[in-house]
Amino acid sequence: MPTLRLLILSAVTLAPMLAQEPDTQPTIKVEVDVVSVLASVRNKQGGLVGNLAKDAFVLSEDGKPQTIKYFTRETDLPLTIGLLVDVSRSQERLIDIERDAASQFFSQVLHPKDLAFLISFGEECELLQDYTSSARLLRAGLSGLKVNAPVAALSRMPGPVPTVYQPRGTVLYDAVFLAADEKLRGQVGRKVLVLVTDGVDMGSRLKIEDALRSSQKADAIIYSIDYEDPSAYGGRFGLGIGGGMGESTLRRMSEQTGGRVFRIGRKHPLSEAFEEIQAEMRSQYAIGYTPINPVRDGSFRRIDLKTTDKDLKVQARKGYFASKPEE
Repeated sequence: MPTLRLLILSAVTLAPMLAQEPDTQPTIKVEVDVVSVLASVRNKQGGLVGNLAKDAFVLSEDGKPQTIKYFTRETDLPLTIGLLVDVSRSQERLIDIERDAASQFFSQVLHPKDLAFLISFGEECELLQDYTSSARLLRAGLSGLKVNAPVAALSRMPGPVPTVYQPRGTVLYDAVFLAADEKLRGQVGRKVLVLVTDGVDMGSRLKIEDALRSSQKADAIIYSIDYEDPSAYGGRFGLGIGGGMGESTLRRMSEQTGGRVFRIGRKHPLSEAFEEIQAEMRSQYAIGYTPINPVRDGSFRRIDLKTTDKDLKVQARKGYFASKPEE
């Protein structure tokens, strides 16, 4: 696998590791043999349900029932957010809106003990702001959002027939891998990646499977904001690259890690999507269990988390890699 690095790297600030007793403290004890799961629960109308008790959940791993050891209705676990913004040529007309909405999001969501970082990606990835709890510094980082595309892509827009011109320069998979592997993997508490992109990858050296695996190993939830400028792909008559084709990619990454996809349109603006993500992150259940299978052989273990009420839908990651501690 090729070695990837962000263009700009700063010192990593690690959140403090806290140990707690089961069911009595607002955070989960961090142990090598404990699997943590963050879950959101919604009713039939799509509303968040935040008042369930531990015995309302049923958990299994690879089809075998597991005992929930740690549980809290989350409002206070440390939160680390990585915002990844697509600055490829197809997003040029959207960057100002992205900057304003993200600035407001950071101002509202970050608590003093939380951390956030900002990465832009186009032809390459760039760390615009390393870990900080300062909304002011994040706003300054957002001011650095600008188009990052190959010279050829800057000289002309893709035409209505994508086979005529195939620009390269939206390294989405590389960006997700780097954010999860280099920035989130060493953190404790809740870890979230928010992607603002049309979901089209062009030029990544890694594959979607690599991005997913690194996110799952980092215990990171991916929230995808599917934001697209139709004119960038030949308008409504475009035949190929855009036109919602990236939505399936974003859905796969989000659903596998316990997140969601937000489709932006006239009736669902970007600012509203950020507000929904904020509400969901503050209404999660933090669940921990010790697997009855203690073997750490690097295999992927499937997690199934449900509630005893069949009318409620649980949103949580689909599994984890049982890696050795040094991995």
